[in-house]
Amino acid sequence: MKTIHNQGYFAIGIYRGKTEHNIGTLWRTAYILGASYIFTIEKRYKKQTSDVLKTWARIPMFHYRTMDDFLKSIPYDCRLVGVEMTETSEFLSDFQHPKRAIYLLGAEDEGLPQEIIESCHYLIQLPGNNSLNVAVAGSIVLHDRVSKIPCDFPPYHKE
Repeated sequence: MKTIHNQGYFAIGIYRGKTEHNIGTLWRTAYILGASYIFTIEKRYKKQTSDVLKTWARIPMFHYRTMDDFLKSIPYDCRLVGVEMTETSEFLSDFQHPKRAIYLLGAEDEGLPQEIIESCHYLIQLPGNNSLNVAVAGSIVLHDRVSKIPCDFPPYHKE
């Protein structure tokens, strides 16, 4: 049997996400691009009626009440990659994704607080000076990962 990811695993989540629509959009993208799971920190998610893929049944969604709860749950040897515009952030186009990674985005209006930025192993940013919708930004990051670290087959492929 083939494995979906012969090059590790990845997950993506949002810290203090503003809208449930963004979380739902990112959830569907994460499923389509082969993420292992998705998560929120300090935000509640409600099932969306627009979720025609029934993503909730295909890829797990975890919710962490606090950042400390989340940090305690990171798997061994997994790298936390913050997506934030800072002076030290590496541009996504130049970034070499770790085999085992968790990508963390902040809400559009607040971004990631400094104490969370300091917890990240890597910081990456998208090109340009403007903030993007969090679901769009996350989708771009995930697409970049799967284009640089190929898997055996897309998760939606039927054998």
